[in-house]
Amino acid sequence: MTAPTTTVNAHAVRSDALDVEPFYTVSEAGGILRLGRSKLYEEIAAGRLRFVKVGRATRIPAEWLQEYRQLLIEEGQGVSA
Repeated sequence: MTAPTTTVNAHAVRSDALDVEPFYTVSEAGGILRLGRSKLYEEIAAGRLRFVKVGRATRIPAEWLQEYRQLLIEEGQGVSA
């Protein structure tokens, strides 16, 4: 029996080969977090959101996006209505 496959950028890839989490663009990360691109770039500049550069492209690994999300949650715990 062969491993299930999926298509990534028009290339067939075995599903068991996709054991790494994706890199997101700033726009994609903003969509996930429901925050604007400008706000994310501000957070990157402030050192609160880690990123990598791939050539000229700015990418955010899924793990770091989760860390940033957790930071926001922790900061929100001290806010009272």
